[in-house]
Amino acid sequence: MKAARLGALRHKGGGKFKCRNRVSFKCSLTALAGIIVRNSILLVDFIRNEGEGRVDLDILIAAGATRFKPILLTALAAMIGAGVILSDPIFQGLAISLLFGLATSTLLTVLVIPAIYRVFKM
Repeated sequence: MKAARLGALRHKGGGKFKCRNRVSFKCSLTALAGIIVRNSILLVDFIRNEGEGRVDLDILIAAGATRFKPILLTALAAMIGAGVILSDPIFQGLAISLLFGLATSTLLTVLVIPAIYRVFKM
């Protein structure tokens, strides 16, 4: 959930994009949390199945490389969908938080989750 909050930043001020509806912004945090948790669980499950109880750097790199494409495609599909609703004033908060949250969480999932897994399993 912290990655969702980190990436789900709203633009305040007189720019082109303003979040006028806080409900859609809060709904996007729920959507982000679901996507982030799903990607992280699948990555950890892949590491466990490949490693069969051991944690090597090669297994972590192989798992990250194998799961990177599905994680990236999931994020890109959701970002394209969020880009479509970006011009709608009601759902603009949802779109902005999804765009930045997915970009941030994709990087964090691929880079941080294997590192944390290695630290706790050593």
